[in-house]
Amino acid sequence: MTTPASIEVQVNGERRRCAAGLTLDSLLPELGYRPQLVVVEFNGTIVPRRLWAEQAVQNGDTLEVVTIVGGG
Repeated sequence: MTTPASIEVQVNGERRRCAAGLTLDSLLPELGYRPQLVVVEFNGTIVPRRLWAEQAVQNGDTLEVVTIVGGG
């Protein structure tokens, strides 16, 4: 049985393995995040949500994921 290709990324300072070939919008749910509730810094740059589907994730990329918390 062949194992699907995987890559390693750093998420909030922690190394994580994920499937290869993902975009930012498909990676976030795989990592357990609700995309509508986060802001993402990708390799040092905040990526606008409208570009997530175009942003390929590669081995060694660094993400800082900040969860938006509502309150009053």
